[in-house]
Amino acid sequence: MSTQTLRPARGISVRKLTVTALLGATATILMFLSFGLPILPSYLKVDFSEMPALLASFALGPVYGAAVCLIKNIINLFATTTGGIGEMCNFLIGVLFVVPAGLIYRRRPSRKTALIGMIVGTLVMSAGSILVNYFIVYPAYLAFMQEEAIIGAYSAIVPAADTILKGILIFNLPLTFAKAVLDSIITFALYKRLSPVLKGKV
Repeated sequence: MSTQTLRPARGISVRKLTVTALLGATATILMFLSFGLPILPSYLKVDFSEMPALLASFALGPVYGAAVCLIKNIINLFATTTGGIGEMCNFLIGVLFVVPAGLIYRRRPSRKTALIGMIVGTLVMSAGSILVNYFIVYPAYLAFMQEEAIIGAYSAIVPAADTILKGILIFNLPLTFAKAVLDSIITFALYKRLSPVLKGKV
């Protein structure tokens, strides 16, 4: 067994905290820049704020990726229009994306495992979004909204979306999948160039 193997893992450092804070700030800005699409209900937004969290997960570890997800949502709470429910959903779904991707990548860092990690993360995030929305997010909304209003926003665009579950499958699931794919493509293109900076090797 080599000396490298016996050496204890480095813990939290000032540099890691600084990089996490910077990526959290970037994610916050990207989350503020969210936008809607005519083909979606008005409360479903598109943003690329998981991309900095994915960079953190690859460069520093999954815990730091989750921390970036937490930072951006805590800051966005000050401008929330959903009573914090949207931020809770964004955090949970973001963690389902960046943590599996980071865990796979950290086992054997390479472009191949990064790609595999992002594919797995995308699938976990997409499948998990159904459960998060159906069992956590929409029950929270129903505490102060009528179910008919939520279904009406879905069915006004696609009449077949006449239940909350159908709305989630028709709108939320494809949107979540598309966001994860786009974040993955951007991260895959940027990571090799940014990795030395994020890891403090420049």
